[in-house]
Amino acid sequence: MDQLAETPAPERADAAARFDIANRLFLRLYQASNLLHKTGTRAVSRYGATTQQWAVLGALSRPAVRPHGMAVKDLIGFLMVSRQNLTAVLDRLEAARLVERIRDMRDGRLRYVRLTTLGERTWTDMQASIRTYYADALSDLSSAECLQLFRLLDRLRDGLARLPGPE
Repeated sequence: MDQLAETPAPERADAAARFDIANRLFLRLYQASNLLHKTGTRAVSRYGATTQQWAVLGALSRPAVRPHGMAVKDLIGFLMVSRQNLTAVLDRLEAARLVERIRDMRDGRLRYVRLTTLGERTWTDMQASIRTYYADALSDLSSAECLQLFRLLDRLRDGLARLPGPE
C-alpha cells in the first residue's frame, strides 16, 4: 500500500501545504535570480560588466584577498560555480585587462586570480552604481528585514549545499 495513503489526513494536508509553499518559494527564487541578472547587468553595463563578472570582481576586491588574489579552486568554491562557467567569465575579464591569472611559484599547477590596477579602478568606479542598485532593489525592506532575509538565504544555501550534485 502507498505510504502516503497510510499517513493520517492532517499530516497529508501539512505535507501538501509545505510542498505548495516550497514550490512557490523556489519559483520566486528563480524569478528573483533572473531579475537580478537582468537588472544587475543593466546597473553595471556602462563598465562593460555582467552580474557574473561583478560577482568575480567583488570576490577579488575583498581586503583579505586583494593583495594576492584567490586560487581558482577557492574562487569556484566561494562563488559556488562550475569551473567551466568561471573559466569563461575569467577569460572575458582577462581580455578586458581587469584580472590576471598568475601561476603559483611553488606549485605550477595552481593558478591565482587577482585584480589588475585597471580592475581595482573599475571596481572602485562601479561602487556608486552598485550602491544605487542595492538601495533601489531593497527599498521596500527595512534593515532588519534585509538581515533576516540574509540569514534565511544563508540557511537555504547551506541546505542546498548538503544535497548531492549531478553525477
